[in-house]
Amino acid sequence: MKKTVWPAHAGHSLSSGTSISGYAIRGCAIATHYIQCRFHTVSGECMTSFECTGWVEQDGTRLSLAEVEKIVRTDPERVRTFGGEFSLSFGACHARDHFGIIPGPGPKGLLFCDRQVRCLIEPDPAPCTLEEAIVTAVRLRSDEGVTALSGGVDSSLVAALARRECVTVGLAGSHDLSRARHAAEILGLSCTEVEITPDEIADALPAVIAAIPKKDPVNTSIAVTLYFVARWAGEHGYRRILAGQGADELFGGYARYLSSPVLEDDLARDVAGLELQAERDQAVAALHGTYLSMPYLDVRVVRAARAIPAHAKVRDGVRKIPLRDVAGRHIPPELADYGKKAMQYGSGVWGVLKKLARKNGYKTSVQDYIDHIGRVEHGH
Repeated sequence: MKKTVWPAHAGHSLSSGTSISGYAIRGCAIATHYIQCRFHTVSGECMTSFECTGWVEQDGTRLSLAEVEKIVRTDPERVRTFGGEFSLSFGACHARDHFGIIPGPGPKGLLFCDRQVRCLIEPDPAPCTLEEAIVTAVRLRSDEGVTALSGGVDSSLVAALARRECVTVGLAGSHDLSRARHAAEILGLSCTEVEITPDEIADALPAVIAAIPKKDPVNTSIAVTLYFVARWAGEHGYRRILAGQGADELFGGYARYLSSPVLEDDLARDVAGLELQAERDQAVAALHGTYLSMPYLDVRVVRAARAIPAHAKVRDGVRKIPLRDVAGRHIPPELADYGKKAMQYGSGVWGVLKKLARKNGYKTSVQDYIDHIGRVEHGH
């Protein structure tokens, strides 16, 4: 694996429903306090520990760990107003953020104590414009971490607002490496280019396939790319990875939307599928002790995006119109208006996956190759 660091320089619900399966996030913002018994659950069980993974905010203000602990111990139902990306455990209680971005015990969007639902977690921040929502969402997440940059409008806008170090992953000469390099230069950001090889991809496939919930070619190729982003982040002491996940579904970024006769229905279906995508991404990130933080899946951004009709998102051959409009006020037009390749294609991982399938005797089906790896991992 070859790494190139490009220094900075001057220059321009989803849906309510079932929970995401839990994956341990090793080394993330996890804090556990053990204290003498001062607070009890409704059934009288002593709350002797407090564990917080991720981060919490209320009405646009980040809460410290001590503030979160005080709230859950003195008035736990105030958790209903918590925003952010978190999993909390205290005594016999568990709580996860509204959309279940952070894996953990218990269902998403609920305070669950003694096997009973205490309340829904439904943060209700003040109404705001889409631009205000995105700016706030990135601000709340940019106190630490690294930004996964591919050079498209989604990640470039996050990178420009966060002003964090960036990382990009791809095969030598791949589209994403060159586009991310170009974007970082324009934005005046440091960006590490991580060149991966076909052998590294082959070596990573068993762990990736074992971790992800939906084991098909598209999900596998996306997850492999994220695997190397997370590996670099974990090796360099980062726990949080800011990413552009969700923008395509919320704002109409896929090419197939251009010819859709039922665009509203297609967008709604794809937004509902973001939960499974988050599970995939966090499962892979957890392999390296990291987690993905997703500004576009902030409650404010999702609410603002839902208020925009489908025909205003995709029109006259242009996709993600509302997001590009916002981006145009924060990044140069050549980034805001650029239509890049999907991650699995831009990184070059999809091409390698097809070649590996053929090399291993699966000339007509990448899915059969993936299934074969899964069977080998399970000892079949």
